[in-house]
Amino acid sequence: MENDQGEFQLIRKGNNGEINNYLVKSVFLCYNYHKNEVEILLLAEGRMKLLTYEIEHKSLLGVLSGDEQWVYPLKSMGIDFKDMQELVLEMGDSEKQLIDYTLTKNEAEPYSIPGAVRLEEVKILAPILCPRQDVICLGINYMAHAEESARYKLETFDGQREYPVYFSKRVNRAVSYGENIPSHSDITDRLDYEVELAVIIGKEAKNVSAEEAEEYVFGYTILNDVSARDIQNRHKQWYFGKSLDGSTPMGPWIVTRESLPYPPKLSIQSRINGELRQDSNTELLIFGVSHVISDLSKGMTLLPGTIIAMGTPSGVGMGFQPPKFLKPGDEIECTIEGIGSLVNTVSEN
Repeated sequence: MENDQGEFQLIRKGNNGEINNYLVKSVFLCYNYHKNEVEILLLAEGRMKLLTYEIEHKSLLGVLSGDEQWVYPLKSMGIDFKDMQELVLEMGDSEKQLIDYTLTKNEAEPYSIPGAVRLEEVKILAPILCPRQDVICLGINYMAHAEESARYKLETFDGQREYPVYFSKRVNRAVSYGENIPSHSDITDRLDYEVELAVIIGKEAKNVSAEEAEEYVFGYTILNDVSARDIQNRHKQWYFGKSLDGSTPMGPWIVTRESLPYPPKLSIQSRINGELRQDSNTELLIFGVSHVISDLSKGMTLLPGTIIAMGTPSGVGMGFQPPKFLKPGDEIECTIEGIGSLVNTVSEN
C-alpha cells in the first residue's frame, strides 16, 4: 500500500492476530530455482541491532532477530569481521542490505540460519569491548542536571550554557550486560550512576558541518558513566573519578543510525533496585549530536569507532537530599527507547 509520501507500506498480520504496518525500504527480486519462479521480497524498515556475544567460549558478532528472541551470527551471512571496531570501520550499505534481507526472509524460520541461537543462551558482551581511544564525554548537557550538579557542589548556576563541557573517560575494558560494577569502597563512598546515549562514529570526521553530521554516525548504544563523586571533586577535574576500572558499562548492542529518527528524540531512564531515578528525553540535550560532531571535528579528527557519551539527565544520586549513592548489591537498569536496557549490579570490590 502506498502512503502520501510515495513510500510503500507492508501490512502484516502477526501470530497474535495483531495487524502491523511496516515501512518498506527495499524490494528484492529473488529467483527460486526449486519453484522456477521469481519471488518478491519486501524489506521492511526495522531496527538493526548489532551485538558482540559469547557462546561456547567464542566471541562472535551477530544481529538480533526482529522479535529480539534470536541471535544470528554475521558469519552465516558471509559477513566476517574480527570485532565490532572493524565492522564499524568497514561495513557498508551492501552488508546492511544483506542483513535486512536475511532477517526478513527467515523471520518465520530462525533455525534456517546456521548458528542461530536464542538470546537467553548467549552471554552479551559490550558491543565495543575494548575501545581504541578514551570515550569522549559531555558534562552537564541537560539543563536540569546542570542545576542539580550546582546544588551538590554548592555553586551558583545562572542557567546559561554557552559552550559544551567536554572531558574524557579511560576505558581499558567496558563492562558488559549483566556484569558487576566494582564498588571501589577502599577509595570512594560516593559512587554514582549516569545513564547516557552514546554515539558511535562511523567514518573519519574532520571539519564536518552540522548539516552533514548525521552521515558520520554509525549508530547508538547505552553507556552508564559511573562516577566516584568524591574523587571527581577532590581533584578539581573529572578524569580519575570517572575512569576507575569497571566504571563504563556499555550495551547491550548498537542500533544502527538508520533504525532511529534523527536527531534522536528518545526516552531515557535509569532505575536503582526498581526505583525510577532518571526520566527524561534526549530531545532535551542542550547540545545535540550534530552540534557536538561538528564542534569537535573542527579541531580534531574523529575516527571510526569513536564513542561520544552525550551526557546524563537529572536524577543522579548526588542530586537527592540526602544523596543516594550506590552501594554493593544495588542493581542499575539504564533504558533508552529504541535501544533497550543495560543492567548491572554493584559488587563489593
